Amino acid sequence: MSDLFAFEQFPQLETSRFVLRQAQPEDSHDLYELYADEAVVEYMPFTPFTSVDEALDEMKWYTRIFAEQSGLRWMIEDREHAKVIGTCGFLGYEQEHHRAELGYDLSSAYWGKGIMKEVALCIIQFGFEQMELNKIEAKIEPKNQASIRLMEKLEFVQEGLLRQHEYEKGKYVDLAVFALLQSEYVAKTKS
Repeated sequence: MSDLFAFEQFPQLETSRFVLRQAQPEDSHDLYELYADEAVVEYMPFTPFTSVDEALDEMKWYTRIFAEQSGLRWMIEDREHAKVIGTCGFLGYEQEHHRAELGYDLSSAYWGKGIMKEVALCIIQFGFEQMELNKIEAKIEPKNQASIRLMEKLEFVQEGLLRQHEYEKGKYVDLAVFALLQSEYVAKTKS
């Protein structure tokens, strides 16, 4: 195991096609464009953004969860176009239990290209190897079949269903719980 990630400096990660980095003020327009898309926010707990100020507020939340050591949210920058096309990261980090929740979103123009699998694999590796997580969870609305397929590709196991677990956009929603354990990750990387 490596030295435990200490939340001192925001980590920049890279994949073959993307740079995963901390949010910068100049990302506000790309983030607004992302979250103004009704298709992107369909299964998220907020309505489409109507101003860049909402994107700036969202980025302040990313800064706050990092400072509080409760999460990390990376901007997904497309290397070819130097454009932010989504975000991905951990929230609800519980150091005592070595557990965090994976969250992600991607511009609808980039759906179906294997991007979230590529990015999530990089972040999962960071979670298990640098943060020394034992468990990475994801909570997904059962109607969000694209996210469920991603969980299957990442070899997450569905652990259960939280019935009417959250109140979003005027209604209660169920959340399917998926998880990957460090022991499963290690076994997978060795094979």
